[in-house]
Amino acid sequence: MNDATFLPPAMIAALFSFALISSITPGPNNIMLATSGVNFGIRRTIPHMAGISAGLLLIMIACGLGLGTIVSAYPPVRRALMILGIVYTLWLSWKIASAGSLGGGDLPHPLRFPGAFAFQWINVKLWLMTITLAALYVRPGHTLADTALVTVILAMINVPAMLLWAGFGAGLRNLLQDPRRIRVFNLVMGLLLAATAIALLRM
Repeated sequence: MNDATFLPPAMIAALFSFALISSITPGPNNIMLATSGVNFGIRRTIPHMAGISAGLLLIMIACGLGLGTIVSAYPPVRRALMILGIVYTLWLSWKIASAGSLGGGDLPHPLRFPGAFAFQWINVKLWLMTITLAALYVRPGHTLADTALVTVILAMINVPAMLLWAGFGAGLRNLLQDPRRIRVFNLVMGLLLAATAIALLRM
């Protein structure tokens, strides 16, 4: 099996399923995209999505080429990454939870490309996903080919998943014009985002 140039169909199917579940389930990125969709709409959320995509794919390539092994092998590196990720995610959750109106309050503008891109490097869920993908589907002796395949499949799945979450938020805009409703929504999403950070403490 390992002598084949390409991953066997069964492994590709498993890779697709893993990437789909990882990309579509709630996490820091998806919660922030839904919040941005509500507060700013899909069009203004595109730079946010582009930053996520660029960061995700670059980290996936880096993990496939060996960076993931380094992060896994050195607990202090992983711990520092986790602490930074938790602190920054909690700060973002506060900004979201305290926003009181559509496109206003503590959310004067959507997260821009540089901020979204930078966040991926301390997004612990993303690192866990990419390290796992590299460990399971990048074979010794086929590093470049397998990393390229995994990255392409991840991109194919991640873009629609981001649009789905941002679109879900945008679809709620008309229902949340009332300042009281948007305050409740932002508070709930901020708490959910904080919960994703706190859950990392158990890992």
